[in-house]
Order: sequence, then C-alpha cells, then structure tokens
Amino acid sequence: MRLSSTDIYAFQALGYLGLHWAAQSSARDGSAQQPARWVASDEISEATGVARPYLVRILAVLSAKGLVRSKKGIGGGYALNMSPQSITLRDVVRAIDGPVAPLSCISLKWHEPCPEEARCHARNTVYTRMRDAMLAVLEEFSVADLVQDAHQGVSYTHCLEHLLRPNP
Repeated sequence: MRLSSTDIYAFQALGYLGLHWAAQSSARDGSAQQPARWVASDEISEATGVARPYLVRILAVLSAKGLVRSKKGIGGGYALNMSPQSITLRDVVRAIDGPVAPLSCISLKWHEPCPEEARCHARNTVYTRMRDAMLAVLEEFSVADLVQDAHQGVSYTHCLEHLLRPNP
C-alpha cells in the first residue's frame, strides 16, 4: 500500500477543517454538534492549494463515508462530522482508497477467497503482517495530527513530489 495524491489532498483538507472544529458539548436532545463554522470549498482550496473541482469530489467522498458533512446555500460549506481525534487516518485512507490490505485475499473488509489461502506461506505470514502493520499505524494517528501541521502552515505540496512512481 502506498499513499495516493488523493490521500494527501484529503489529509490537507481534513487538517484545515480540523482547525475550525470547536469542541462543544452535545445538545441535550442528542442531536449532532454544530461546527464552529462552515468552511467554503473556495477557502479550503485556497488554503491547501488543492484545485477546487478535485477538492469538491474528495469532500463528497468523505461526506458519503460520514467523515465530513456539508451544508448547501448561503453560509454553508464543509465541516468535520466528529472531533479531529475521532477520525483516524485509517478511516480516511479507507474512505478514499478502499482496502488498505495489499491483496484482497487478506483484506478484512473486502476479502476475496483464494484456493491457496490455507497453504500459502507468504499470505499467512508476510502479507498478513504487512496489512496489520499498516492498519495499526493508520489507526494510531488521527486528523488531530494533521491539524497540528495545518496550524503551523505546513504544506503537503512537497509530499506530492515525493510520491513513489512506477519506473518508466
């Protein structure tokens, strides 16, 4: 598994949205918390450098997966659907890319059986450990970690330049 440019863009957008999260006590009736403010896609695009049309598609995916919510109309925009600490990077990568596992035969959520599963040593050792290690690391960190970078004005533009690309 390797990060995609879409992952990096999602991290940037979520970090920025996390800057605008205000922890508020839940309403007594159990309704969802209201964001400190709704952030317009134009503002997120300008702050992160992510092209607005692409950003809107990423935010739509994150919204469909319940990580972000949106409000149309005047005063609308985007906001995190829960606290930055509650959204793990595992949640984000799964929302954007689907399975984290390198192969479907070891995927926890999108498993596809293989006739060699029971006797495949590589699957039962190497591939499973790769999946577990990646999931553990992504689960350990959250959008709150991305907020720290956004707060300090760290740009992930350089990350995009360092994405692994296949050899020509």
